[in-house]
Amino acid sequence: MYDVTSIQNLKKDVLYLVAKASFEGTLEEERDHIPEKMIEGPEPTFRCCIYKEREIVRQRIRLAEGKAPGAEDDGNIVQVIKSACADCPISSYVVTNNCQNCLGKDCIKACRFGAIEPGHTRSRIDSQKCKECGMCAKACPYNAIAHVSRPCKDSCPVDAISYDEYGVSVIDEEKCIRCGQCAAKCPFGAIGTKTWITNVIADLKAGKKVYAILAPATEGQFGKDITMESWRQAVKKAGFEDLIEAGLGGDMTTCSEAEEWLEAYRNGEKRTTSCCPGFVNMIRKHYPDLADLISTTVSPMCAVSRMIKAKDPEAVTVFVGPCVAKKSEVADQKIEGNADYALNYNEILAILKAKDVELEPAENTYQDATTFGKFYGNSGGVTDSVLEYMKETEQNEDIKVCKANGAAECKKALMFLQRGRLPEDFIEGMACEGGCVGGPSRNEEIIKARKVRENLIKSADDRKITDNLKRYDMDSFSMHR
Repeated sequence: MYDVTSIQNLKKDVLYLVAKASFEGTLEEERDHIPEKMIEGPEPTFRCCIYKEREIVRQRIRLAEGKAPGAEDDGNIVQVIKSACADCPISSYVVTNNCQNCLGKDCIKACRFGAIEPGHTRSRIDSQKCKECGMCAKACPYNAIAHVSRPCKDSCPVDAISYDEYGVSVIDEEKCIRCGQCAAKCPFGAIGTKTWITNVIADLKAGKKVYAILAPATEGQFGKDITMESWRQAVKKAGFEDLIEAGLGGDMTTCSEAEEWLEAYRNGEKRTTSCCPGFVNMIRKHYPDLADLISTTVSPMCAVSRMIKAKDPEAVTVFVGPCVAKKSEVADQKIEGNADYALNYNEILAILKAKDVELEPAENTYQDATTFGKFYGNSGGVTDSVLEYMKETEQNEDIKVCKANGAAECKKALMFLQRGRLPEDFIEGMACEGGCVGGPSRNEEIIKARKVRENLIKSADDRKITDNLKRYDMDSFSMHR
């Protein structure tokens, strides 16, 4: 049974049941019965009736299978579950109990659309007529009219969310940068993302060599005892061939990025980083005239995937992390040799649970990345790594970098760059505040995870980036798009 405090549990259980049925080969016959098994009834627990609850589960099952929740699919990995969104308040302006039902009726006089009417004890706003201009709120002498901003719309950094005639949220696919913040902020669980759970499981069952690429932001997300080695052991028990930390790809990206920055700097040109797909999507969709300034260096995820496929062209690579936009990098950017799939933490945990595998404490012995590669998961980590590499290779140019932390800072930096007023030479853009550790699918809040994360990373060895890269055949694959 579920209540309003356990929407997250409902999401996880849908993923688990889909994963379990996929491993057992019963998904086709079980799909239509999962909603009734989860929502037994007869009394509803988190919506108006059990039929709406079951419909929400049904649409979540479709997302878990990589499909749009409804009949229409615009191709976006981020989707609105309409049956869940319908319960969100429609009107953006509401009259609160502070209303004194005053005789002046300044609110009614201020409204040009006839949307406010006098009531028995307070004024009333007709949501069908309201144009959300806010003039009534400004006019009220008691500040009795409040602006209620929907969390999804308020969290979208590019104004990609509007409402249809029924008050259901609509995501503009042309504007959406796939950052996933709307899905993270919706209190009704009405926005979700398509998953590749069934695809990954199909490849595992087919006996393919499936490799997990674990995001550097993972360290610290699951407590001080869950290390990279913990994850490596767990995914191998679940049938994966191996796990490689994406922080290694961070070291690889650092080397290539440094070369690009140095060349651009000496030519008097500016560049932006390319490892955050949300930031890249922002540039391409909202600042297209700056698209040529995006670094051609591939992301750490792609670098590790190409390294694996250079050794085994038949390998299947799966990125795991807190990022929604990584799914977009896979689905939309179509970069050759990139990861085949991207999963968030709930999705990989559903696969592990379906195989009766749990994350268990392990010594922090698995270290493929330098500490600089590991800190790629933090805002500013790319810059620190690139400057360290330049120092190691004795290329000490006086380079200045704008570390844009979060979508708002990214937009500000890009605006300055667009107008030729950016004082720095380069922009490191992270769409999520804090960097990848602040991703919408994170398992732990940044503040809670920070100390654990720092201690885990500090316990790693202090090898240099240049020394680390000597262990790999960097000539066997390209580091550019």
